[in-house]
Amino acid sequence: MHSIGFDKTIITDVNLINVEKMVPHEQIIEQKADKLIKYIESFNNDDIIISSILCCSKSFVIIDGHHRYFALKKLGYKQIPVTLLDYSSDQIKTDYEEKITKEQIVKHGETKSLLTPKSTRHIFYSSSTKNWEPIILLSSLFKLKGNI
Repeated sequence: MHSIGFDKTIITDVNLINVEKMVPHEQIIEQKADKLIKYIESFNNDDIIISSILCCSKSFVIIDGHHRYFALKKLGYKQIPVTLLDYSSDQIKTDYEEKITKEQIVKHGETKSLLTPKSTRHIFYSSSTKNWEPIILLSSLFKLKGNI
């Protein structure tokens, strides 16, 4: 359940996806990823609640959640929580100025020529606020158990 209104056709699926299928388009900030890894490890394989990673439903390029992806992969997770998006929707932008296009982002992922960390700040149009909002709000919460 999402706390903000949006065009529901943007989300095409919410599921556990093989970590090897995911395609990053940005580098990460190592210190941030290390902190996230330590946080996840602090649960000692108890239930962990984490936001899903947002990906393009066609290319599996990561739109939001590079640090979560990296941390879960490094911790040995084989299946990770993903919200697949219709990335072609005009209800999604790469940031307010759109300095880089969606096509360029997908190409960076597919060619493994990763952009610098935080190169994009994806947003979506909210029908309830009538504003562009951070895309992480489309994420779903998942409960993980140990390394799945």
